[in-house]
Amino acid sequence: MSKTHGSLSVRLSQLLRQVYPEFDSDVMASKVIECFWPEGASRRKRPRAPGNNLWSQRDAMLITYGDSIVDGSHKPLDLLNDFLLSYMKGVTNGVHILPFFPYTSDDGFAVTDYTKVNSTLGDWPDISRIGSEFHLMSDLVLNHVSSQGVWFNAYRQGQSPFDGFFFEASPDDDVTMVTRPRTTPLLQSVETANGEKHVWCTFSHDQIDLNFKNPEVLFEILRIIRLHIDQGVRVLRLDAVAFLWKEIGTNCIHLPQTHTIIKLMRVLCDYASENVILLTETNVPKAENLSYFGNQDEAHAVYNFPLPPLILHAMMSGTAKYLLNWQRTMPPAPLGCAYLNFTASHDGIGMRPAEGLLPEDEKARVIDTIRQVGGLVSMRSMPDGSESPYELNCGFFAAMSRTFKGTDDLHIRRFLCSQTIVMSLEGIPAFYIHSLLATPNDLEAVERRGMNRAINRHKWHYPELRAKLADYETDQARVLGAMSERLRLRSRQPALHPNATQFTLQLDPRIFGIWRQSLDRAQSIFALHNVSGEEVMLPPGTLNLIDGQKWFDLLSGEDMLGGADDGLVMAPYQCRWITNRA
Repeated sequence: MSKTHGSLSVRLSQLLRQVYPEFDSDVMASKVIECFWPEGASRRKRPRAPGNNLWSQRDAMLITYGDSIVDGSHKPLDLLNDFLLSYMKGVTNGVHILPFFPYTSDDGFAVTDYTKVNSTLGDWPDISRIGSEFHLMSDLVLNHVSSQGVWFNAYRQGQSPFDGFFFEASPDDDVTMVTRPRTTPLLQSVETANGEKHVWCTFSHDQIDLNFKNPEVLFEILRIIRLHIDQGVRVLRLDAVAFLWKEIGTNCIHLPQTHTIIKLMRVLCDYASENVILLTETNVPKAENLSYFGNQDEAHAVYNFPLPPLILHAMMSGTAKYLLNWQRTMPPAPLGCAYLNFTASHDGIGMRPAEGLLPEDEKARVIDTIRQVGGLVSMRSMPDGSESPYELNCGFFAAMSRTFKGTDDLHIRRFLCSQTIVMSLEGIPAFYIHSLLATPNDLEAVERRGMNRAINRHKWHYPELRAKLADYETDQARVLGAMSERLRLRSRQPALHPNATQFTLQLDPRIFGIWRQSLDRAQSIFALHNVSGEEVMLPPGTLNLIDGQKWFDLLSGEDMLGGADDGLVMAPYQCRWITNRA
């Protein structure tokens, strides 16, 4: 055994010993290596050194379903590839294709077979072709699988090794502490070749939780990761990872074994010859979310979940007060880590991350305004029998059509301001396809499918979409054009590197302002965003622009005076990137 091989094995063995103390950790480490690097596969001689070189200011992500664009005759993945090459090249260099596997429910998150591509979308060569042009993110739905999938069918038939793949419990077990995102019964009774079993269902009875206490489950997941990497995936989104490990008598969320398994995956990624990034999807309060950075040895990136409700409130209310209060408390991401910033995704706008950040009366005003623009509100049951809003279902472009004061003719300017905030912040920006395309709320889909989330999962008919993008008077052309221009501009600014220095500015509360400085300190950018429909005058000297340097606004092209400036006017919803470097 080589020295390098030994150092990898030792690290894996240490982690495996923490999770599986009853097994021989050295034997298991060899098995892990065999699963992740089948015979003949190459890996790094040394682990990747910690650093911020996995991403740059050129990185931005498009989020889309594999069939967000259809035409009734071509494979949706072919159409998506054409859209990406025609409209996204040079705008975003990454694409998150939401679950593209065969599935039975939850729009892809009840997977029946991780090794196949949903035939209605295309096949692996179609995925790989997109991955050859864009940084490809896929969903590793590792907490659960479909009740009608290959693995669960084999489990019910008592086939080895699948007979030990799913987490079982007794109806007599005390599960009152278990944290749940759903209100359906946690346990489901199923008949198997080995008699009646009660399987654990964190999300739904069509989504059966895997039993990671069985190391064979871990091994199989690692084989799947290797398959996806070989097909071009470079960002692994660990879906619902917080619920991975279960212990009866605990809350079954964020358990130490979960963190250790992520650390093991991080070690494998650090030794991979490919540049593979781990992103954890944990829609939980700040401290719990940030814990998934570990000690720079877990996730490379985490979602910035409070951003959507806080930006939504700022744009509707005309004050950045609460957004600023939150931003001042956010620590910079550790070396080698980054935030993923967004306002919209395939799900709704989660309100739980706003708990403790927005007062109840302000949340109520947001909810009322969402309803006025045709949006919907999803509720969750509380222990006392009451209901509480947990998610707003509305396209973000539609949400920007109204403020607390009512409607106006500033819809597109307000929307662009909200998205420019995402581009300006420390972290990697991500944009849902229906935000970039100014897609209206799809209420017909809600009626047809009987689910609130369908409102923001429209399927564009590609000929119709292309016609709208060719007509510069449409919302689709105006929004995509403006967003593309700003993203291309952003990609050239070192001060907007995901890990560039950031300070929150104390200005007029209607202005969300941050100062960014490049890692080499050569470029500074004052990123200012007027979240109100009012003109705001910033007094002379507000920004303390260094005298003797040339300053100008990247977004407007306007020259600025250093030192004794005459003040700065911010038009309604205007954004400025004031810099000292072209």
